[in-house]
Amino acid sequence: MTGLSSRLGPLAALVAAAGLASAGTVSAQAIAPRAETCPASLPAGTRCWSGRAESGAWYWYARPAEWNGALIIHAHGGPRLGDPGRGDPEEDLDRFSMMVAEGYAWAGSTYRRGGYGVRMAAEDTDQLRQIIRDRFDRPERTFLHGQSWGANVAAKAAELYAVAGDGTRNYDGVLLTSGVLAGGTRAYGFRADLRAVYQFYCANHPRPEEARYPLWQGLPQGQSMPRAEIAARVQACTGLGLSQADRTPEQAGRLRNIVSVTGLQPDQLVAHLAWATNLFQDLVWNRLGGRNPFDNSGRTYRGSDDDAALNAGVERFSADPAAVAALAYDSDLTGQIILPTVTLHARYDPTVFVEHSAAYGEAVAHEGRSGLLAQFYTTETVHSRLAAPQYVALLAALEHWLETGQKPTPDDLVALCESAVALHREACLFDENFKPETPL
Repeated sequence: MTGLSSRLGPLAALVAAAGLASAGTVSAQAIAPRAETCPASLPAGTRCWSGRAESGAWYWYARPAEWNGALIIHAHGGPRLGDPGRGDPEEDLDRFSMMVAEGYAWAGSTYRRGGYGVRMAAEDTDQLRQIIRDRFDRPERTFLHGQSWGANVAAKAAELYAVAGDGTRNYDGVLLTSGVLAGGTRAYGFRADLRAVYQFYCANHPRPEEARYPLWQGLPQGQSMPRAEIAARVQACTGLGLSQADRTPEQAGRLRNIVSVTGLQPDQLVAHLAWATNLFQDLVWNRLGGRNPFDNSGRTYRGSDDDAALNAGVERFSADPAAVAALAYDSDLTGQIILPTVTLHARYDPTVFVEHSAAYGEAVAHEGRSGLLAQFYTTETVHSRLAAPQYVALLAALEHWLETGQKPTPDDLVALCESAVALHREACLFDENFKPETPL
């Protein structure tokens, strides 16, 4: 590690040792692209290919018959914890088929491995840009699009790879949707709180007869727990999934307390607990060397029917500064953007809260780069895919921004979106006056 430390510095060396760094993660042989059958949602005449990069990352590339000369490099969300497969990007291509319908070529990578690692995923995302340029086409314009955790990846890729060695720009603009834009050190603390609060009331994750472990670990190293098992434990404790008539008063009380204290909706408890189980396990054991990045030592929980008992009995844990530093280096964003960047976030996103976008806006403003950032919001209550005309409007706004130098306004987005409704047959749901009150 001495040589690595001398080249990258002590913090980067820690990141590499913990498994977050990109270098040396996977060794694979590149596989030449082959033709694929495109998803049915793509316009007629679109051609699709898949292949594998030397890093081990699988990718798909789609080019419409009436290509407009622009390329979208897509960074998917997650992190997905399983081993990547050749067909994985097809789902993302289908989800964002409206971009291909508008004439854009589209490319998406699986990344070289499953699990956490923003810089790793950002490197694979930029390598895909180079693969498309070398093996397929040289686009006139290239845009980065990141969705959910992929927005963290795309924003990091824009920080690291926006400019080539000769000073030219590798990308022209950045589109970040439903994004984890507060960075890893601020994104997951509420799920650590959920684990602690849930265990106080339910005492079944782990159960009393199971081996105890610190809740911030997610699970002990080497163990596994499918989402169905987590759902079963939640139902046993809270009656979630049962009718009110079948839910006992004790179950109803536990559910009411957990929801009130955490601020989460009941139908999101299982999803967030699953992340706080399996993602935490990956992050802690595979990426941070067993170190703890989470801290509730000074948290005062409120909203229960007995806050004093909750705060006295809830499990407490303190973060390891080295783990926090490694996670920050890997995933936190500097705000030092150099490309026109637009963000889109549903006001009531149940998975990645809208305050993430506010945090990113604050970071960009701190660096004096707000002139390069335009942020927009919708009234939707979903996360993974917003209404199709809204993505089309954002791309059109980016194109117009590049051509005229005029930063788009909410009124511009509404007009551009309405013009796309006839083709994409979904409503425009922009909330023109909304801004999150506080960052995450």
